[in-house]
Amino acid sequence: MYLDFYNLKKEPFHITPDPEFLYLSPSHKEAMGSIIYGIEQKKGFVAIIGAVGVGKTTILRSYLDIADKKHLKIIYTFNARLTFEGLLKTVFQDLGVEKPPSNTMEMVNQLYEVLIEEYKQGNSVVLVIDEAQNMPADTLENLRMLSNLETSKDKLIQIVLIGQPEFEETLSFPQLRQLKQRIAIRSRILPLTKTESLDYVKYRLRRAGSNHSSIFTNGALKTIINEANGIPRKINILCDNALINGFGYQQKPVGKKVVNEVIADFDSKKRSFFARWWVPAASTLAAILLMAVWVWPHAGGFIDWFWLQATLRQSEPVAQVNTPKKDIKAKKEERQIESTGLIQVEPPKVSEQTFKPDKVVPLNAEPKAQAQKLQADEIKKATPNAPASSTVSTSKPSRRAKVVRRGDTLAELLQETNSRSDDKLLKTVQEGNPAITDPNLIYSGSKIVFPKTPEDKQ
Repeated sequence: MYLDFYNLKKEPFHITPDPEFLYLSPSHKEAMGSIIYGIEQKKGFVAIIGAVGVGKTTILRSYLDIADKKHLKIIYTFNARLTFEGLLKTVFQDLGVEKPPSNTMEMVNQLYEVLIEEYKQGNSVVLVIDEAQNMPADTLENLRMLSNLETSKDKLIQIVLIGQPEFEETLSFPQLRQLKQRIAIRSRILPLTKTESLDYVKYRLRRAGSNHSSIFTNGALKTIINEANGIPRKINILCDNALINGFGYQQKPVGKKVVNEVIADFDSKKRSFFARWWVPAASTLAAILLMAVWVWPHAGGFIDWFWLQATLRQSEPVAQVNTPKKDIKAKKEERQIESTGLIQVEPPKVSEQTFKPDKVVPLNAEPKAQAQKLQADEIKKATPNAPASSTVSTSKPSRRAKVVRRGDTLAELLQETNSRSDDKLLKTVQEGNPAITDPNLIYSGSKIVFPKTPEDKQ
């Protein structure tokens, strides 16, 4: 589609192996020489190793185009995933043997007879196994049996193994050491250098009938070479797509901007993979960090709040057991305490007739001092004839003062202090302790004063 626009006779960067556009770098020349020498001199096994896209298949097909096909019979195996028996059947089929034996050893013996006939006629039989790294180890181990098919001077079948670098690792298996020793010629095709990559592009453009300077700018060529990393197949793909995009923009020569767009298109899948996994992960991490930045200055306040809640829950009200039913107001207050977790103590409801303190405690006094003062004054008021020492001191309670513990009830405390408990005595204690608004609701940690009753004085 872009040939006329760029004045090209052929597509210069077709991705299929085309011997007409064969560019021979030093390592490519070495691989070509190894194939020619190994086959023509009947050396048996030849191994060509190279990374994906460096031109292994192109080298092989270029040799097959120049070889003497009249006396050369090529058996090309594209699918290396074969059993040894399947491989022998493929060889027999290409040699024209219609009904080979079913037994593997008999097949090897018959193959020997066929190869002898080809040798007498001056023909060479070449078995080419492409993608040899995919061949099972058992098949490779049995493959050495074919190298035993020979005359006193020459091998009757030449086997060319073409594989990626992983094939060398396979040959290092202990069970394949005998096959590895039988490989007479081995060659490796290397990626192109930057200079060789530039020569590669120029050579293919010349073969297509154009000058490289009229097709690509220097910046575009440099970008392509840096991105391809010396892999001829990748150079072909980038150059071909750059020419397509350049034709779409009607740009001649193709500039660096167009090449960068092509590279971005090929890298989009890679970027989308990272976007699917890393972008959400990065967003989550950022959210966690922002939360940590906000929470850290307030961490001390949260800790204090939780500590206060735990402390206040230890002073929850003590339920009365053997007492009359609670009224509606007491139940409502209890539910409020349980839901909030806070202890709410209402101030004593005392009229002027029943309570007139001798001394007003200042508002700025400590709460503990206020409570102690109120309690002492009430005891004094409730027991006017009691000596001064009967009041509760701040350091040691009197004989009639009790500290409420968890599980205590007012009836039980009356039983302990007065050896009896009845409604009249409960009312007397409540009048002497104005803080007790409900005899069914007392608090652990609070102090209750039990004044002497007339019965105790007798």
